[in-house]
Amino acid sequence: MPAYINAIATAVPPHDVHDVYLRFAERRLPAREANLFRRMAERAGIAHRYSVLAPAETGDALDREGLFAPGGFAGTARRMAVFAREAPVLAEAAVAGLDAGAQRSGVTHLVLATCTGFVAPGVDQILCERLGLGPDVERTVVGFMGCAAAVNALRVAHHIVRSEPDATVLVVNVELCTLHLQDTVDLEATLMAMLFGDGASAAIVSARPEGLLLRDFRSVTIPGSEDLITWRIGNAGFDMALSGEVPARIESALRHEPARAGQGLLRGDGPGDVSLWAVHAGGRTILDAVQHGLALPGDALVRSRGVLRDYGNMSSPTLMFVLERMLREGGESAPGFAMAFGPGLVAETFRFERLAAAGRMQAAA
Repeated sequence: MPAYINAIATAVPPHDVHDVYLRFAERRLPAREANLFRRMAERAGIAHRYSVLAPAETGDALDREGLFAPGGFAGTARRMAVFAREAPVLAEAAVAGLDAGAQRSGVTHLVLATCTGFVAPGVDQILCERLGLGPDVERTVVGFMGCAAAVNALRVAHHIVRSEPDATVLVVNVELCTLHLQDTVDLEATLMAMLFGDGASAAIVSARPEGLLLRDFRSVTIPGSEDLITWRIGNAGFDMALSGEVPARIESALRHEPARAGQGLLRGDGPGDVSLWAVHAGGRTILDAVQHGLALPGDALVRSRGVLRDYGNMSSPTLMFVLERMLREGGESAPGFAMAFGPGLVAETFRFERLAAAGRMQAAA
């Protein structure tokens, strides 16, 4: 039984913090590094990033709640209290965009992915209560799988629908990346923090033949890359390490894909067989690596670059923002390929087909 993404909606918090963070970071860096930071920020391809934390109006702290005051950044417990308060709200806002509720009627399963916070009862349980979903809704949480988790969540939904054709699966991704800013003046860490924003997505997956047909899923890990992306819980939030080697390793691995034929990520297809490229907008250099590694046309990743520009890297919801744009624009039936990268270094992928009727679907921006 085929499974389809029938609808996608997205949401971000109200506070655009990108320029606020750039000024905050520049004040903390030594003059020479501040100049370099400014130049690299201009080249990052990001214009906006959103946070659940309102910017401070006075004083030296970055945010109004004082989580990020120089010399006194909040500990993990305080950050998790904000996650428990705000993550369900943002997730609910994304679900509210699903066609005035029509698309979420009859939900039988909820799959929720997040890697930026923990709370019990979980966001999945809280969301079910806020949405008025019945106690018989089956819940699955995809946790701590990083930026690629949107693919993992869709894979779970895909398997549910294939085994239960009458199922209607609500797939939610919610991440509050901005809660995990570290108190450091290290240039590399400061630049990495500049990439991330908060966001959420909601999607309906069912056997109803509308939207995006999900074809097959495949995961590939680059050998010897386990230390290139790490995400660990520390005393001051979750601490990410993102090696500068990541783009080069991705590009090198993708250059070998055509030779792997049916065993590779492309399943024997060539880049020319794909019309729609939905690539996780992890950063400009990541998108450049995919484009160069697969020798894609110049406009192949225009939607991913647009999401990066408008929202930054929101971890797991980011890929869903790209797919939402493809659904919203509609058009003729077209084959697509989705790809996201996470700790491992792993590439999570699936093929899809945008059906011609997708242009009539309503999707929230």
